Amino acid sequence: MPSKLPNGAANGDHGAQIPYIPLSYDSTNDDSSARQLILALRPGWSSPDSNIEFVRFTDGITNTLLKAVNRKPGLSKEQIDNEAILLRAYGHGTDVIIDRHRETQNHELLMKHGLAPTLLARFDNGMMYRFIQGKACQPADLRDPSIYLAVARRIAQWHATMPCIHETSSGNNGVTSNGTHGPSLDLVAPGKPAPNVWTVMQKWIRALPTKTEAQRARQAELQKELVWLIEKLSQRPGLGKNGLVFAHCDLLSGNVIIEPKGPGTNGVGHGLGESQPICQQQPSVNFIDYEYATPSPAAFDLANHFAEWGGFECDYSVLPTQAQRLEFIREYTHTYFSLVDRSENGENVDEELEAQKLHAEVDMFRGVPGFYWCIWALIQATISHIDFDYAQYAEVRLGEYWAWRDEINGVTGKEITLREKRWAQLE
Repeated sequence: MPSKLPNGAANGDHGAQIPYIPLSYDSTNDDSSARQLILALRPGWSSPDSNIEFVRFTDGITNTLLKAVNRKPGLSKEQIDNEAILLRAYGHGTDVIIDRHRETQNHELLMKHGLAPTLLARFDNGMMYRFIQGKACQPADLRDPSIYLAVARRIAQWHATMPCIHETSSGNNGVTSNGTHGPSLDLVAPGKPAPNVWTVMQKWIRALPTKTEAQRARQAELQKELVWLIEKLSQRPGLGKNGLVFAHCDLLSGNVIIEPKGPGTNGVGHGLGESQPICQQQPSVNFIDYEYATPSPAAFDLANHFAEWGGFECDYSVLPTQAQRLEFIREYTHTYFSLVDRSENGENVDEELEAQKLHAEVDMFRGVPGFYWCIWALIQATISHIDFDYAQYAEVRLGEYWAWRDEINGVTGKEITLREKRWAQLE
């Protein structure tokens, strides 16, 4: 294996620039183009005894994710997985909604904090990184108490230890991605450094299609609602500097990896606790895919994760009850305040009081994920080549927002939706 790649950055060197390979993944010629990329990264895999195979993951609805393995004779499964590479090719046109430079920054920063696998290389329309040992969750796994408490600990570690990356200026001078003009993103949520979840939604709304009268009306409607949301929620007090934490913002089941347990340890690792006897083992999880990570209120990140308990099918009957959310948030709060700088938050934190406050904030934010993913899906409906009904998904998610809006505004005369009933359920 060579120590250098095309631009001279060493593999695994967190202080070096991430190598760039001037090739693309082509979904119409997937095996050949993926093989080219892998061999550019690992020339040694072209040896006569190499046997390169690709395993496709299909849980996502944005990108293509392949696991590349080299099944050389005589290697154990563990040895093969230790050298495995994940190749992620970006969905068609997604640069409209995702800042790929920021995604790389996020990944590198997470690497430095031991919270992401080594980023091995970038290529024209994607990246390659080390395979994380473990099992990707299914929506049902997120509802397992041992798993959701592990997720709570890991989210808390992100929020407590990761610094937010802010720009000195949005740099857009009010020019939107589709060539139209609007206020600078820096002015979207006063006092909240850009980017943040509010500026992301503003950018997405500006990128919505506006060719037809119906599309223009939908954009105007969503813009009006975003202004209302920002006024209602953006200045609420919260954890982190300026009420913002480094948030994942896309904690669906497929982005949560259950780590294999080491012998005699609790599987927590990464500084979250001391090892416990094997009889007291607890699962531990990692997160992958950081393309939507951005400074956000902690309550949004948690509310967004809870929404994912129902999967892409939006099964509202399995969303967390009040008791489950509070159990999760208590674990989160305990971990968060065990890691955060106590000098900023006081030595004697009342964790139960903080948990109750955050529980109320998450409840207040429960409608925002539906709004967020509705905008995203409306854009995807016009650009994606993936076989998924984004337009229908957008309407379902927007329905969550309107139901929440009616509830907090005290609108009467409408039947309470299943989702709102489930969120109000105590046990």
